[in-house]
Amino acid sequence: MHWIDPASLPETRGKVMQFLLNPHGELDGLILNTADGKLQVHFPPHMTRQVAKHIALGNTIRVRGVKPRGANVIAAVLLTSAQGVELIDEGPQHHAPKPEKPEGKPMDVQGEVTLSLYGPKGELRGALLDDGTSLRMPPHAAAELADYLSPGAFVQAWGHGVKNKYGRTIDVHDIANLVDTA
Repeated sequence: MHWIDPASLPETRGKVMQFLLNPHGELDGLILNTADGKLQVHFPPHMTRQVAKHIALGNTIRVRGVKPRGANVIAAVLLTSAQGVELIDEGPQHHAPKPEKPEGKPMDVQGEVTLSLYGPKGELRGALLDDGTSLRMPPHAAAELADYLSPGAFVQAWGHGVKNKYGRTIDVHDIANLVDTA
């Protein structure tokens, strides 16, 4: 969103509780603990290096971005670190070398959904489980499985995933609602 003036957007402050990964293992968001509760902040994967360098878990940061209707997410245009470093989405650098993207490994996970996850335009894209794993899927699949991706649902999911020092995410191929969690 390099064409938007960040100063014209509302500012949200909060404490970084968790990073979110895309299915390639790149950072593409974080969870903020704000005065109003948990909030997903989405930023493009081309900002991975900047975010990893300047923002850490537990930091209180500021975010300026666009909030789509009906979704608990902000598409960040500007992130300001605890030290005051401004990370602006200037768009991808087309001449920059493309980082190698790791292949996902077969994974399965089960747990309680604590937060629905959205894309930058507010489209449902997955869920965050109580163990910190993010489940990701295309918007058309997520729309059909919205009940499985709602807070309070107990699910088991299978797919290909990645895990690194920032978190774990699974590109979901199959998902089941767990009725008996005892």
